[in-house]
Amino acid sequence: MSLQVEKLEKNTAKLTIEVPAEKFDAAVKNAYNKSKSRFNIPGFRKGKAPFEMIKKMYGAGVFFEDAANEVIDESYPDAAKESGLVIVSRPTVDVTQIEEGKDFIYTAVVAVKPEVTLGQYKGVEVQKVKAEVTDADIDAEISSVRNKNSRLVTVEDRAVENGDLVTIDFDGYVDGKRFDGGKGDDYPLTIGSHTFIDTFEEQLIGKNIGEECDVNVTFPAEYHVEDLKNKPAVFKVKVKEIQKRELPEVNDEFASEVSDFDTLEEYKNDLRVKLQDEKQKAADTEIENRVVDKVVENASMEIADQMVDEEVNGMLNDYVRRLESQGISFKQYAEITGMTAEQMKPQALKRIQTRLVLEAVVKAENITASDEDVDAQFDKMAEAYKMEKDQIKGMFGEEQIAQMKEDLAVQNAITFLVKEAALTE
Repeated sequence: MSLQVEKLEKNTAKLTIEVPAEKFDAAVKNAYNKSKSRFNIPGFRKGKAPFEMIKKMYGAGVFFEDAANEVIDESYPDAAKESGLVIVSRPTVDVTQIEEGKDFIYTAVVAVKPEVTLGQYKGVEVQKVKAEVTDADIDAEISSVRNKNSRLVTVEDRAVENGDLVTIDFDGYVDGKRFDGGKGDDYPLTIGSHTFIDTFEEQLIGKNIGEECDVNVTFPAEYHVEDLKNKPAVFKVKVKEIQKRELPEVNDEFASEVSDFDTLEEYKNDLRVKLQDEKQKAADTEIENRVVDKVVENASMEIADQMVDEEVNGMLNDYVRRLESQGISFKQYAEITGMTAEQMKPQALKRIQTRLVLEAVVKAENITASDEDVDAQFDKMAEAYKMEKDQIKGMFGEEQIAQMKEDLAVQNAITFLVKEAALTE
């Protein structure tokens, strides 16, 4: 195998890889042996036709695709290593010469990890984040707990009011025609939740059980279905059931039922402590984000589009795994939310920039992760997964431990940057 490396613009490179003819011809024969049973040649039992006869009947290139895939799979990893590049994307492959008896030549265009030029990263100025718990915060938490402990009561003697849970049938029309996704039966809808578009929910206020009405709305300009953007629609709606929430009174009895305390005052005091801890953690995280954002803003780098695409693919795969674990189809989720890969690119770019800059700070300041840091991380994982620490450790090989140390060093870099930052009021 021979290799040529050409640096392209915006941190991309083209590898031109040449594989000897004998290796490609051997791959062609392998492809023949694997797939010859698929060919029916008159005068031969299925799978017994000679190589040359199949070539004559179907053309010399009949096995080329499989042979090319085999050769590329075998040669590309070695070529990538030999190139000495830090490759951060899958290759875009283009075959430039494929012929029996000749060297097999292909190119692989890849994204390369960019160099980062740090700007000011010590002493960056960011505003402090206050972590104060107010009486309104306590009241909001109690209100949330009241809602969780409420009960639904069927209402039959009045019309729909804001906050009610109604069960409806609906049938939507645009330009006088039904549209996909515009029909639902026995659909539960909380009035005021803004689950439905425009003023749909508000128009049900005042309607009675069994009443049918037309609800007129307009789809928003940013709606995820192209044909419905900015379109006026009419929904024929029938109210089938009205339910209201009955909230428990806020008193000592309520406190004793929702907590380990006997009095409302004790419960409120405990909430204040917990909320203070939550707010402080949120404030610390926000300060970290502000500091890191400022350091990233001060740095410069050029990131290949392929690197961003690779990050987007990783993010999408994470979404799919999380949704599938909840029994949700990603396709349905994307249709409902309108989420696309293109919309994820800014977030992917920011994640890449942040990681690269923090790695540059790690290098500039010689920041490392100690064995104690690794051990503490295993403690956290054991607690999170309710497993023995040694069990968790046994799942990690040398490569995983090395990656963990890199990640912990990056986290230590964040701690360093916050410590060095100038926090203003």
